[in-house]
Amino acid sequence: MKLKFLFLGMAAAAIASVAAVSTPAFAQQGAGKMISEVKERKTLRVGMASFVPWAMRDKQGNWIGFEIDVATKFAKDLGVELELVPTAWDGIIPALAGGKFDAIIGGLSITPARAESVDFSQPYSTSGVGAVASKQLSSKLKWPEDYNSADVTFTCKRGIAACKEVEKQFPKATLRQFDDTAIAFQEVINGKAHVSVASEPAPTFYMIQNPDQLFQPTKDYLLRGSEGVAIRKGDPESLVTINAWVDKNGEFLKERHAYWFRTRDWANQIAQ
Repeated sequence: MKLKFLFLGMAAAAIASVAAVSTPAFAQQGAGKMISEVKERKTLRVGMASFVPWAMRDKQGNWIGFEIDVATKFAKDLGVELELVPTAWDGIIPALAGGKFDAIIGGLSITPARAESVDFSQPYSTSGVGAVASKQLSSKLKWPEDYNSADVTFTCKRGIAACKEVEKQFPKATLRQFDDTAIAFQEVINGKAHVSVASEPAPTFYMIQNPDQLFQPTKDYLLRGSEGVAIRKGDPESLVTINAWVDKNGEFLKERHAYWFRTRDWANQIAQ
């Protein structure tokens, strides 16, 4: 799963400038260029990519996932149809700029670099790097102080930001890096390492699937990021409308995020 980056100052400043615009009632007729075009077309075109559990195919071939729920409700509340436009992740921002769709609702993390190319709404979800630990080796350790020890072994997939974060936060610990995420987790399941780190929801899912071997030493993220709706630059009125929708649907967004990221109740819907 793609890594979610930190929500930093540049994006915050951009969002703050949008917030300064007077906020109309949600989906006010003619509020913003993109919103107006969507209402005239009667279809919201959303760019997204396939990532579990953000967006994935069920056994019938339909799209399901957290971002699908978000996009579906947003389109419904606008009073328009939803058209999903699956797009290769490395080309999704250029595709938005080129007019292939109206917005990206696909777990796109807010970063300063991306904010130079698109305008982000305020965050509608958060994500980041999580940890899962061995019950056999770590049940008596206190987080985080007891984990910063040469006697403690962390695992991670080689080259990801989670590895660097372990080195930063737990400099005394031993860090073993693997080419495959599954192997890194398996070392902890087998009791050969104390804790493994990766982007959520992978740690949570491994814990759910291995409850006798694993537990989460903390619910906090080691590295936190935020996701926002991305639209083409220069349309602050449409951002105001989107932000109003995010504000109004906070409980819905939290509930849907918890369902897709903190449970596996949906797993029987997808092909194994």
